[in-house]
Amino acid sequence: MIISASYRTDIPAFYRDWFLTRFAAGHCMVANPYGGPPSRVALRQGVDGYVFWTRNARPFLPALEAVRAADLPFMLSWTVTGYPRPLEQAVLETAAAVDGMRRIAAQFGRRALVWRYDPILVTDLTPPEWHCRTFAGLARQLAGVVDEVVVSFAQIYRKTRRTLDLRGRQHGFAWRDPPLEEKREAVALLAGIAAEQGITLSVCSQPELEQQTVPAARCIDLVRLSDLAGRPLPGRAKGHRPGCACAESRDIGAYDSCPQGCVYCYAVGNRQAARDRLQRHDPDALSLAGCKGSSDPDADPA
Repeated sequence: MIISASYRTDIPAFYRDWFLTRFAAGHCMVANPYGGPPSRVALRQGVDGYVFWTRNARPFLPALEAVRAADLPFMLSWTVTGYPRPLEQAVLETAAAVDGMRRIAAQFGRRALVWRYDPILVTDLTPPEWHCRTFAGLARQLAGVVDEVVVSFAQIYRKTRRTLDLRGRQHGFAWRDPPLEEKREAVALLAGIAAEQGITLSVCSQPELEQQTVPAARCIDLVRLSDLAGRPLPGRAKGHRPGCACAESRDIGAYDSCPQGCVYCYAVGNRQAARDRLQRHDPDALSLAGCKGSSDPDADPA
């Protein structure tokens, strides 16, 4: 089984100590986001590899070394967009993120790292020409550091719409969801820019945007992990939603636990609540959701 850590929160940026404790113990508990009892997830025995999702893996280097020492392959999906602060309130500065990505590639190899320019959000602050210019600049900086960039256009869920409207009123910008043909043209243009730097562009869970030179992204990538392991890994395709080409995985994160304040985030309903949750987080808890001063809500039934 592949462990995903995590598309629900940024474990590398904020929860390194919890991960190291649970990795040493060999398992963790994961809350059921739809209700019902928590589940016990092995973190070493029976694990084939890891996929880490992050905006900042710099604090996580000791954990990556621990995973490597256990002879488990891993890959990082590192998101860098360079968006203005009204859209991403507290993410790592772009220059520091690029520097961190270079360090990861130098230490663990280029195949261990995938760049995410995701999601693409069209606003008065980030019109199409802004995306072309910013993406091109990032691609130049990451040439030779990554071999793939994953993109998608923002999915405007009800929660996302509320946050976008509120932040737009606060900061004086409007946003829009472009029509399909405009999205397809933008993806083709970005794919050409990436190719000039030796980077393949793929599209996450939006098959309507795939083209002859733009394949579907495999964010949980069994092929990449097998390359890193130096052997074929078992697994099967089992996407998280229609159009998803990922391999089967188990996610160990928790919703409403990332304080970075990205306006498009589907995993956080209230940034202040997420900040409070991080402050109360107990790194010795069985689950990432465990808080200091209270019993672990995901206590191990065994």
